[in-house]
Amino acid sequence: MIRKIITIDEHKCNGCGLCADACHEGAIGMVNGVATLLRDDYCDGLGDCLPTCPTEAITFVEREADAYDEAAVLENMKKKEHSKMKEEKKTGGCPGTHAKTINRQVTKEDDGLEPLACGCPGSSSKPIIRENDGCDCNDEKPGIVAVPMSQLNQWPVQIKLASVNASYFNGAHLLIAADCTAFAYGDFHNRFIKNKITLVGCPKLDSVDYAEKLTEILRINDIKSVTVVRMEVPCCGGIVTAVTEAMKNSGKMIPWQVYTITTDGKVLENA
Repeated sequence: MIRKIITIDEHKCNGCGLCADACHEGAIGMVNGVATLLRDDYCDGLGDCLPTCPTEAITFVEREADAYDEAAVLENMKKKEHSKMKEEKKTGGCPGTHAKTINRQVTKEDDGLEPLACGCPGSSSKPIIRENDGCDCNDEKPGIVAVPMSQLNQWPVQIKLASVNASYFNGAHLLIAADCTAFAYGDFHNRFIKNKITLVGCPKLDSVDYAEKLTEILRINDIKSVTVVRMEVPCCGGIVTAVTEAMKNSGKMIPWQVYTITTDGKVLENA
């Protein structure tokens, strides 16, 4: 039959995977790093994938194609869910998904620094650079070096692993960050993680729909504010799109702000 169906320009595709996440029928998959229409009968022709594509690689065409088969889609989704449950049962589940709150007890005097058992006497008030596990000064006596303390307040941090009803979400100031940002920006813990509940993910690599989970987190918890930190690369816009959709779908008016980090570690914009 002739019907409307998507087509994907592989030359425009940047491999972000956002379309595959947005396709709830499983019609799109990533093959060798490129978005691919896996089966015509899985595509309903509604185009939920189109607005998620940052490079406009997806368009509609009218061509000969198998009719949309809802029964086949449901069967495929059941198989995927069964395989997932079977794997979790076999492994006993991932310990990394167990929610916990991390209590940070930092005094005003230590200013968020923790000691390392090596270094120079008198340097406890600020971090120093150590080379070859030694000291950066000429004093050969062992001492204490102060290094920045982690500001992480909960576990897990991956969006796909976090439970939507974890107790630490209530009353939280939420940080939602692309996972590369913490590596690109040197003072990420003190600038962004401190006093927040942190969730990270990569819209290019994770085959999950962030928007659905984030919607539930915002909807059922008393979130006070949302800070989004993304990289300047185009595919990272997917994390902002997911948060925007979640804010809208949750039905709540929550203060939020977006920061962009450059690949050389600078805050490019703050909106």
